This record gives sequence, structure tokens and C-alpha cells, in this order.
Amino acid sequence: MISRRFLLAAAPLAGCAASPPTATPTVTAPLPAPTPVQAPAAAPPGVMPFDRFVEGVKAEGRRRGLSQATLDAAFAAVQPNQRVIDLDRRQAEGGLQWEDYRDRIMVSPTRVQNGRRNYAENAALLQRIEARFRVSPRVIVAIWGVETNFGGNTGGFRIVEALSTLAWEGRRASYFRNELFAALKILQEGHVRNDRMLGSWAGAMGQPQFMPSNFDRFAVDFDGDGRRDIWDDKADALASIANYFQRNGWRDGEPWGLAVTPPPGFASAGADTETRRPMRDWTRMGFRTEAGRPLPDGPEAHIVLPNRGNGQVFLGHHNLRVIRRYNSPVNYGLAVGLLSDRVG
Repeated sequence: MISRRFLLAAAPLAGCAASPPTATPTVTAPLPAPTPVQAPAAAPPGVMPFDRFVEGVKAEGRRRGLSQATLDAAFAAVQPNQRVIDLDRRQAEGGLQWEDYRDRIMVSPTRVQNGRRNYAENAALLQRIEARFRVSPRVIVAIWGVETNFGGNTGGFRIVEALSTLAWEGRRASYFRNELFAALKILQEGHVRNDRMLGSWAGAMGQPQFMPSNFDRFAVDFDGDGRRDIWDDKADALASIANYFQRNGWRDGEPWGLAVTPPPGFASAGADTETRRPMRDWTRMGFRTEAGRPLPDGPEAHIVLPNRGNGQVFLGHHNLRVIRRYNSPVNYGLAVGLLSDRVG
């Protein structure tokens, strides 16, 4: 039997629902398209007129060393976007069951097939990226696939307009104002044209869906052309994902985890999801692979339970924690891991 401490320890799941947005991308489903024509958003009560807000941003931008030309070009025709406000206010903590999320959205047969094709077509580039960053090309392709459908759906919102709207509207003004200045810095440095700086309604950009502050820290110029172009340059985009993982502690050659069959008597409702143990210990306690085989050797692991799942159980290694630094919900991390197993 499994010890009572193993079975009954409290096990809060590690989702990131109610916390303020982090600097990690958050796209796990197709990005909503902006409304082509719409009236500007009305100012919420107590919020300054939008044009005064923009003038204040420009003044601060000049103090930060941004050129007037950059500021004028960035804010040309920018207005508050009601679609952005609506999407921000109706965010939900996903209602899908784990199995639907896994099979219909994240690890669907179509995504697996496209992942294998993109993995094969970009094998030489991925090998060069792996040689430099020591990050699995399979997880790079998996992130690329779930974030933007392998670069095919990077979002159609103008980043400066989306971030300006969110910084002006006020619910999380400080966070989005900082991201707005990071976006303006990218334009100042010439990494992308203003008309190509597109992304999600929340400001996540390009094929990796980096927030602007993450671009500053993690985007790389892999092809050496002088620009870090995560929008239209596949080499820069994929290498930037690899750099993100390397800088966040990816361990070369280690697995992320695996689905397992727990022993009789296992109670998911009270399982200890924090304690890490050697794989041999899990084997001794009766855990097996889903196929019923003994567990493979590997680094220490801990129990991971999908949110809104119907019984599937995983053992997660350190690299699963790294995947979740890209986007923290547990179901996201598990789905990326499963997809990475299938694409290479």
C-alpha cells in the first residue's frame, strides 16, 4: 500500500488563474481576429481622454530616449479598441475538460500531423538551434504549434493599439504601460516595421507569442541579419523559443515526464503533487507506464494531475516545470509535453 502521507497530502493544482498577467505568452487556442471596423471605445468613468493618455505616453517616451519619429509613427491612427477591452473583461479559466482540451485542441491528429511535417521540413535549422541552445527541437516545435499553429496564426491586432488600450483602460494599467514602452523600444531599434508589429489582443507577438518585455530578454538574431524578427523570420522565431527555454533552466537530454497508471488505492483527490522522488521509488510503490510496463529510469519526478481531468495521471520531471514557465497552466504544460513526444 501507498503511505498515507503520499495519498492524503494536500494537493492544490498549480494553475495561474487569478494572478496578474506574467510576461509569458498565454495563447493556447486560435487567436481571435480583430473587428475590421468599429467605433472607438468610450472612456471608462474616471479615465482620462485617450488623446491625453497618448500625449502623456509620448512625453514619457521622449524622456526614455525614444525619437519623435518613432512615437509619431507608432501612434498614427491608434485609437482605443473596444474589441480588446471586451476580450480582456471576459477572460475565463477555460471550461474544457482535460481530455477535450488535449484531444480536440492541443494534441489533435491534425496538429500532430502538421507538427511532424514542420519538424521534418525544418530539421536542418532545428539541428543548428539545438547545437547552440541545447534544447530539444521537439519541444520547440510543440510550442510553435500550440502558440501560433506553426506560424500560421500570429494574431491580427496592432500591438501598440492593443497595449495602449489596455494601459489606458486601467484594469491592469501599470503592467500594460510597461509592455507598451517595451514595444516602442522594439520599433525604435528597427527589429520590425510598425505595420508588421501584430499579435494577440493582449500584446503577445509573433510566432513565439512573446510579450514585448520577453522579446527584450529572450529574442535572438539567429540568422545574423541585424534584426530580431520573430514575426517573419523562422530562424529567429524558433531560436528565440530555444533561448527562452535555455535561460529558464531546460536540462538537455532529460525527459519532461510521462503518463502513468497508478497503483490500486491511489486517490487523486488527496494526492501529494509536490514531493519529488526517484523513478525507482515510484516503481516500488506500484506505478507503471500506461501500457503496464515498468517505469523507465530518469530524473526525480512528482505526481501531476490535469485540471478538470477524468483520471489521467502523470509523473513530471524538471523540464515540465520549465515548459510551464512559458505558460503556467498545468494542462498547457502537459499538452505541450505530449505533443513534443509525437512530433519528432
